[in-house]
Amino acid sequence: MKNIPNILTAIRLILVPFFPIIFFSNHPNAHLFALIIFIIAGITDFLDGAIARKYQLITPFGTVFDPLADKLMLLTALTSLYVDQTIPLWVLIIMLIKELFMICTGIYLFLRKEKMIIPSNIFGKLATGVFSLAIVLLLISPGMLELQYLVFAAVLFKLIAFSSYVRVMVQHQKTKKKINSEAPHEH
Repeated sequence: MKNIPNILTAIRLILVPFFPIIFFSNHPNAHLFALIIFIIAGITDFLDGAIARKYQLITPFGTVFDPLADKLMLLTALTSLYVDQTIPLWVLIIMLIKELFMICTGIYLFLRKEKMIIPSNIFGKLATGVFSLAIVLLLISPGMLELQYLVFAAVLFKLIAFSSYVRVMVQHQKTKKKINSEAPHEH
């Protein structure tokens, strides 16, 4: 049981390159199969988180690679949808900048001597849910113009979540500086 969440995360990482391979294949049901890959990735994400929390199986591997797998799958799906001319370039650029910043910051915070992990919050979960729904619907009905509003809402939620994470990180740094400045110094 101990390694099941990590195995599920590893499966999700392995699925990432298969999404564009299938999406851009000449198979008549390519988008349907890409959708199935995306849904399987979402199910493994839900299961690994639920199992890890329920049985307190949170590991350094899962802490780093679970959000990385999510971000890579999201960016891969968005890149595929952009190349397929289903979403505008600005959506992809905003998400690339935001997610790459989060990946780099997450790695930096994790590798520091004083490790810091910013847990996901309601804004991040809502943004991920809306984006996942938008991607699923775009894979089902890529030409449906109304879905662009859902994509715009997803980007807005992601930006709100991003600002929330930055606020938590800045607050943590201020608290840490205050504690360090109040601590007695040896001369």
